[in-house]
Amino acid sequence: MTETSNSRSAASEAREAPRSRLQRVMRYVPVIAPVLLWAVPCWVLLHAGQHWPLPAELIGTALFVLGLIGMPLAMVRGHGRRQQDRAAIAGDTLLGSIWVLFTWSVLLGVLLRPALSVAGVGDGQDRARIVTWAVLGVTAVLLAWGYAEARRVPRVRRLDVRLPRLGEGLDGTRVVLITDTHYGPLDRARWSARVCETVNTLEADLVCHAGDIADGTAERRRAQAAPLGTVRATRARVYVTGNHEYYSEAQGWVDLMDELGWEPLRNRHLLLERGGDTLVVAGVDDVTAESSGLAGHRAHLAGALDGADSDFPVLLLAHQPKFIDRAVAHGIDLQLSGHTHGGQIWPFHHLVRLDQPALAGLSHHGTRTLLYTSRGTGFWGPPFRVFAPSEITLLVLRSPQQPTSP
Repeated sequence: MTETSNSRSAASEAREAPRSRLQRVMRYVPVIAPVLLWAVPCWVLLHAGQHWPLPAELIGTALFVLGLIGMPLAMVRGHGRRQQDRAAIAGDTLLGSIWVLFTWSVLLGVLLRPALSVAGVGDGQDRARIVTWAVLGVTAVLLAWGYAEARRVPRVRRLDVRLPRLGEGLDGTRVVLITDTHYGPLDRARWSARVCETVNTLEADLVCHAGDIADGTAERRRAQAAPLGTVRATRARVYVTGNHEYYSEAQGWVDLMDELGWEPLRNRHLLLERGGDTLVVAGVDDVTAESSGLAGHRAHLAGALDGADSDFPVLLLAHQPKFIDRAVAHGIDLQLSGHTHGGQIWPFHHLVRLDQPALAGLSHHGTRTLLYTSRGTGFWGPPFRVFAPSEITLLVLRSPQQPTSP
């Protein structure tokens, strides 16, 4: 017995050792990541053989050092206890800008410089300077375009979704999905009103908001969220919490959405009936709700479906795509989610995919469950969207007995 216990203990320690080392490394990521984000472009643009005049090198390096120091300070003042909107805007903008600059410093530094060498273009200094100007030019274009993409009213994405268990009477049901509006430090009240006007042109039976309404409390962002009260639907307007509500007094957002005429589906469902057929529309709190410490907040799918006829098809609102495993286990027909923003700023989507099973669009899971993941209607933090456009989604539900519309 002693030898067995000792061997189990040794095996357990062997498994825990890599975890412990990984945890120690992860502690330094918040320090290492900003340094790399600023140091790599600084080196590629200024110190990789360009031989700029000394004043240019000193001024450029000083600007990168100021950015490295200023960005985290602005982020802390903007998103910490002080909640200073101007600091948040500065920090978020710096974060988005340096991410794009870092990305293209790496890509063009690795690819363009050797290509120029193979092509016999100039000497080492000429090639280094061409890379610098190329990186700056690409970054400037992408940031200008990304800012316009982030601030515009999203285009409407339309698609038919065939649900095998949907009754004929519900064929053609129009579901509009908005999510991740992220009202925040940048005042977007006018943008919010225009989004709601666009939604109203879609003549929806059901309008869904899949969470992450804002960054900030309901009291603080009320003016930006108020246009949501003008949204029209023939049957219902429903809402579930996202993880960002739990950073900003989630119950206040639940109460405000209720006040604006939306039905918060906090682990509950309602029935949408038409033509003698029924669709269960259910919703759950975000998966982060339980760790928030708010009484009664948790993701409880069994509770959301309690009392629903198992023969009826189910449309589920769950903020994060990774809830799909539970949806499959409960035989959900269609889950609507957001959260990913489609990556928001390329190539950040590679990191998103480490945490979520889907990035954007319609995907199949299990034997019958479909997941639609929206790229989001607004933006989080950095006011840029690069190769990840925002969307307002119109899903037309189709019965298997009816042909799909062209």
